[in-house]
Amino acid sequence: MPQLLPHSFSQAFWAGNKKMKLTLGHSPDPDDAFMFYALAEHKIPTGEYEFGHILQDIQTLNERASRAELDITAVSIHAYAYLTRDYALLPSGASMGDNYGPMLVAKHPFSKDEIRKKKIAVPGRMTSAFLAMLLYLDAHENELDWVSIPFDEIFQALHRGEAEVGLLIHEGQLTYQNEGVHLCEDLGKWWFQETCGLPLPLGGNAIRRSLGEKVIGEVSAILTESIRYGLAHRDAGVTHAMPLGRGLDRVLADHFIGMYVNDLTLDYGERGRAGITEFLRRAKNASLIPQTAEIAPIQAI
Repeated sequence: MPQLLPHSFSQAFWAGNKKMKLTLGHSPDPDDAFMFYALAEHKIPTGEYEFGHILQDIQTLNERASRAELDITAVSIHAYAYLTRDYALLPSGASMGDNYGPMLVAKHPFSKDEIRKKKIAVPGRMTSAFLAMLLYLDAHENELDWVSIPFDEIFQALHRGEAEVGLLIHEGQLTYQNEGVHLCEDLGKWWFQETCGLPLPLGGNAIRRSLGEKVIGEVSAILTESIRYGLAHRDAGVTHAMPLGRGLDRVLADHFIGMYVNDLTLDYGERGRAGITEFLRRAKNASLIPQTAEIAPIQAI
């Protein structure tokens, strides 16, 4: 029986001879739903473990991870710089923007210098999109006029005049043209050019270190197999994910899933690890994350 180190926020427990129950937080989006399709539909064996799925937006998950409330959770790579004491980044589950990524949009085609002077709606302060935007604009957060808005309400904020520029994540990257806005910058493309071909690290799966090496290793293998199963049974996985594809038809949903669930999701690989290291190194050098933040490449478990 795996041994747990005691801690006040643990959601994992043993009940007699029943399976060990672990909380699994992820975003209510088609890519995350696809990633965990095999788990949610009981398509793969899970051994001694049972997973309770908790669907919340990434900013909320980042905040919950800061309090070590969840056993396993999707986190922004930006937020992970603050979480390394309590969480380990798993080798699978990455969301990487490979020459695409979060987008700055507006009702008018603003330049970089103009964006710096506008009010910007962002999907959360600890998102990787926010950190990428700061790097792109070469600015600190206190030098910009920004407001945090739920990611699926940013178009409405622009139309209501609550912000002049919106920072888009998730499916908004594919549907923005239907909203009558202009693309000012694709931060994934900018990063790709800026770094001579590195992917922009956006999110990953993290697990509480206090679960211990045995549990972490076994759970890591199960989560990787869930991703592998989805990629091998793509049509069924897309069908499972479709209810979370806000405004996406099946073709667009399949395209969006392919952008963020792929070989880099199965394993970061050298490019993915280099992308994380460079992203956090630049943020650290610009004093956008703590100087004590861990920037070493993630290790395979």
